Parts: sequence; C-alpha cells; structure tokens
Amino acid sequence: MSMIRDLRAAVRPSLRKSSTAYTYDSTRDPSASSAVVDCAVYRGGRRMKDEPCLTPHEAMLEVRKGGGFAWIGLHEPTEAEFAGIAEEFGLHPLAVEDAVHAHQRPKLERYDDTLFAVFKTIHYIEHAELTATSEVVETGEVMCFTGRDFVITVRHGGKGSLRALRHRLEDDTELLAKGPSSVLHAIADHVVDGYIAVAAAVQDDIDEVEIAVFSAPAKGSPPGSDAGRIYQLKREVLEFKRAVAPLLRPMQLLSERPMRLVEPDVQKYFRDVADHLARVHEEVIGFDELLNSILQANLAQATVAQNEDMRKITSWAAIIAVPTAVCGVYGMNFDHMPELGWKYGYPMVLCGIAVACLSIHRTLKRNGWL
Repeated sequence: MSMIRDLRAAVRPSLRKSSTAYTYDSTRDPSASSAVVDCAVYRGGRRMKDEPCLTPHEAMLEVRKGGGFAWIGLHEPTEAEFAGIAEEFGLHPLAVEDAVHAHQRPKLERYDDTLFAVFKTIHYIEHAELTATSEVVETGEVMCFTGRDFVITVRHGGKGSLRALRHRLEDDTELLAKGPSSVLHAIADHVVDGYIAVAAAVQDDIDEVEIAVFSAPAKGSPPGSDAGRIYQLKREVLEFKRAVAPLLRPMQLLSERPMRLVEPDVQKYFRDVADHLARVHEEVIGFDELLNSILQANLAQATVAQNEDMRKITSWAAIIAVPTAVCGVYGMNFDHMPELGWKYGYPMVLCGIAVACLSIHRTLKRNGWL
C-alpha cells in the first residue's frame, strides 16, 4: 500500500504541469529524452490533426470535443514522463508501475474501464554460424492500455517498433473505425506474426544442429562437441517459450469472452490470432522436445566413442600383457629355468611371443575390438 501511495503522490503534482511537458517526435531515436513517439486522434478510421505539436492532453481534449479515440505511443518512459499521462487518462497505479519498469509476464488485466495487456516481442538475431555463445532471439515488451476512447502503447526494447503497424492500420480505415479494440487486435496480431517468423528461423537452426550431430564428425572434432551449441539453442527456445505460453490464456479470453471494451466484430479477429498463437506454441514445445532428443543422441555418441576408445586400449593392453608376462618370468634370477642353456631358446621365446600376440590381435580384430 505504501508503494501505491508513493506512486499516487508522484502522479498528482504532474497534473499541474503545462501540457508542453509532452512532446511529439515521429522520428524519435530511442536515446532521445522524450518518451512520446507518436500521438494522434482518429475518427471514423481516419487520423485527425497530424501536427507535431499535438500532445496527449490536447489529444484527449480533441476526443472529448469531437469524439473518436486517441492513440499515444511511448518508448521506455520514466516514471516522471508517464506520471502526467497516467493522471490524464486515469490509469491504475499498479498497471502504471508494470508499464514503467517492464520485465513483465504476458498477461491481460482489467482495471475499471481499462484493459491492460502485456506482450513479449521476439526478434531473431541473424548469425553466420551457430556457436555455443550465439544469441538467437532477443526479447522486448509492448504494453497496451485500452479504454473507451484511448489507446496507450508502451514499448520496451530496441526492436519491435510499432510505426509501420500504425501506418498499415491507418490505411485500413474500416478496421480502425471499430475503435481502440482494433488497435489492441492489430498489436496482438503483429506480435504473433513475429513469433511465426522467428519459429521458422529457429527451425532452420535446429535442422542445422541435427544434421551436424548425425553426420560424420569433422576432422579434429571429437564426438559430442556439439553439446554446447545444442544447450545454447535450448536456452533460447526456453526464452521463446516464456513469451508464447503465458499469452495463450489472454488470447483465449479476448477471442471467447464478451468484453465491454472489445467490439464484437473485432473479437472475431482475435480468434484468428489465438489460432496462430496456438500453432506457434505447439511448434515451440516441439522444438524443446526435439532438442532434448538431439542432446541425448549427442551425449550417447560421445559415450559410444569413449567406449570404443576403452575397447581399443583394453585390446592393446591384452596384447602387451603376453610379452610382459613371458619376459617377467625369464627375468627372475634362478639358476635352473627351462631352456636357459639351449642355443635356440632365445629365438624360440621371441617367436612364441610374436605368435601369441598375433593370435590375440587377430581374434580381437575379428570381434570388432580393434
């Protein structure tokens, strides 16, 4: 409770600030000081007033005066930057805290007349060769506040810009005219489409590792040397799974359960997103199981190679044991030993050792030990 009171205390003073505290910059670099990357009012599916000076406060005044809804986009806002917007739109302090600090689990929550959705974005990192330290996927986050007459998107991470998505939606006036829930659907669809693309790329990496494991090892490469690559890829798939699996329930709710803030016509579109997400989830689960099998096969190959080495070492030790035993016997200091005084005793002993060693070698070779 003390945390909530502190947050409210930080929010209230911002109400007295001038609206110039908000800035609009459609070409904002992530390192820039302003968190607002875009702010616009939409009526009938069309964007109104595209001036750079439009602020969130002015956008809400425009909405209350003439209807429509406002869409405000932010990138990694600080508490101070987000405080005035939170007060302006009546956002719940707990949702505001999640949006500012990020690193949240994908979820869907309702606070009074506002839906708060968290999406994990996944970006595939191109690499010339998969190694034991390769980073395969990079994650980010998109938070979406959806109300009756506003949408606020908060993005964290260097990838996953929503600028192209906004432009595509502005070209589809029929869908955008359905209100803020159409933006929520477009973001969900955009995120899941990213999952599909990443899943295809990860599949290629898994195929590459699988071929390497079951092919003849390269010269100088010991069996089982791919274990590091497999384990690294498995960790990246686990990161992918953490983004996909928790989102299943929110998409199911949005596609099946009637909600006041989601238009019935838009809800039909969420079913398609839920189907695509379910397919990606099945693929990610399959990736995890397949990598487990590949890792076990790789370790089994290493074990078989070690057994082969041990068999060869044991075979040569058995061959060497023959001359060692004979020479050990004749190395004892006794006066009366067989054939000590015979002229051909030494050559005969050497021939006997050679014949015994060759016989053992032939037997081991025939049985596959050498």
